[in-house]
Amino acid sequence: MSQNYEPQILNHPLIQHKISIMRSVKTGSKDFRALVSEVAMLMCYEATRDLPLEDVEVDTPVCHCKTKMIAGRKLAVVPILRAGLGMVDGILSLIPAAKVGHIGMYRDEETAKPIEYFCKLPLDIKEREVIVVDPMLATGGSAIDAVNLIKQHGVTQIKFMCIIGAPEGLAAFRKVHPDVKVYIGVMDDHLNENNYIVPGLGDAGDRIFGTK
Repeated sequence: MSQNYEPQILNHPLIQHKISIMRSVKTGSKDFRALVSEVAMLMCYEATRDLPLEDVEVDTPVCHCKTKMIAGRKLAVVPILRAGLGMVDGILSLIPAAKVGHIGMYRDEETAKPIEYFCKLPLDIKEREVIVVDPMLATGGSAIDAVNLIKQHGVTQIKFMCIIGAPEGLAAFRKVHPDVKVYIGVMDDHLNENNYIVPGLGDAGDRIFGTK
C-alpha cells in the first residue's frame, strides 16, 4: 500500500514576507522573477530536509574528521511550463547537480482544463527523486497531469512544490496522488469564478515574463 503524505504548508516568515511583495500590483517583472527564485530556494531547503546522509572523512585545516554528506541520491527538477521555469534557478542554486526536465501545459480558458503540449525528461528519470514545481496550485489539474506523466516514466519518488495553493486544488491533487509529498509556501482562501486563486497574485507566468 502506498504512503499517504500530509501536505506541508511552510508559512516561514521569510516566505510569507516575500510572497506579500509578490502579490502587490506594484511589483514589476524584474523584482517578481527574483522573488519567485528566492522563495523557491527557501522552499527547497525544507523540501530536501529528508535527504539521506552518509559518513565521510575529510581533512580540515585543524585535523582529520568524520562528517556528513548527502548519500548520493540523484535529483531532478521538473517545472510545469511556463511559470514553473521561474522556480528552477533558485532550486539549482542549492542543488547544482540536479537534472532538469520540462513539462509544457496551458489552461484552456473555457474549460480551465490543462492541455499538454511538451514533455522532455532526463533519460534516467526513473532513477531519480523528482521535484515538480509550479508557482500556483489552483484547480490542481496541471499538477495532477504532470505527475501522471512522470509516474508513467517509472518514477516512484516524487515531490510537488508550489508557492501559493488553493484548498480546492490541494484536495483534488491529494485525491489522485496521496503518495506525493506536497510543499506549499502559503495556502490561500479559495478559487474565484475564473479559477484564479484568491487573494493570489494574478497569472504567475505573465508576471514572471512580463507578458501582460
